[in-house]
Amino acid sequence: MTTLARLDRVTRRFGDVTALDDVSLEIGAGRIVGLLGPNGAGKTTLLSLLQGLRRPSSGTIELFGGDPSAPSTRAHLGCTPQETALPATLRVREVIEFIGRHFDQPVPTAELAEEFGLTALLKRQTGALSGGQRRRLSVALAFVGRPKLVLLDEPTTGLDVDGRRALWDAVRRQHEAGATVVVTSHYLEEIEALAQRVVVVDRGRVLVDDELHAVLDQVELRMLRLTTPEAQAAIALPGVVDSRPEADGSLTLFARDADTAVRELVASGIPFRGLTVRGASLEEAFLTLTANANAAIAESLKENQA
Repeated sequence: MTTLARLDRVTRRFGDVTALDDVSLEIGAGRIVGLLGPNGAGKTTLLSLLQGLRRPSSGTIELFGGDPSAPSTRAHLGCTPQETALPATLRVREVIEFIGRHFDQPVPTAELAEEFGLTALLKRQTGALSGGQRRRLSVALAFVGRPKLVLLDEPTTGLDVDGRRALWDAVRRQHEAGATVVVTSHYLEEIEALAQRVVVVDRGRVLVDDELHAVLDQVELRMLRLTTPEAQAAIALPGVVDSRPEADGSLTLFARDADTAVRELVASGIPFRGLTVRGASLEEAFLTLTANANAAIAESLKENQA
């Protein structure tokens, strides 16, 4: 697999704050990579380094085998930052064509507008667009130059559910056409819907880097959902480590061994109905993975200090 971008033991500090801490990461061609982490984890800093907007405090970064800060290197890179300022008086068509002129073979304006649902907006000034429409335009601009690698930082912020799903479909089609995509998102279902590989970052460190299915498989927790008039008794069953009441009156139990939990439930004689069992979602996987990884880091630091 061709490596498009590489970080080798990269650290980035802002004064006393370490945003990235000894991060090594490779982005290979042909994948959609989901970058997960809480606010302040280092995701946006990582993307800004790949774009050449910042330099590392230590370590090395390569983009297409060259320096990310060189304009010639960035010619095959597309980006959508978290916040994009669009010239309010320019029309959507004019913005797309202006950006397209920076590339040798831009996507035709009509084709790009159709792909991202902007056709009806081409004559409208960007200052008159809604927040969701501006966001769709910002994401579309990342693909106007037929990039090999696209960095999307919170691409669907401000979009409703239907808008997010439509944008997901467009990103998938661009990926199928040859673009490699790195996407960060606060919508964990977005990463689950798009990504093939998941990188989990927290406190400036890469905690997990694996295939999506492998990340989900790493989580030991299983979820048992049922309806019972004796919720407190069910919560107290052996093997149940957490619980959550649902809006429809049902109860979700979290257990590390679903088979044991079901046997204990049946043996207890507690009345129940509608039992379903499933693995954790990506959101639950993310919370468990970060908690476990941070606990391991804390334990390692404690041992080193002892």
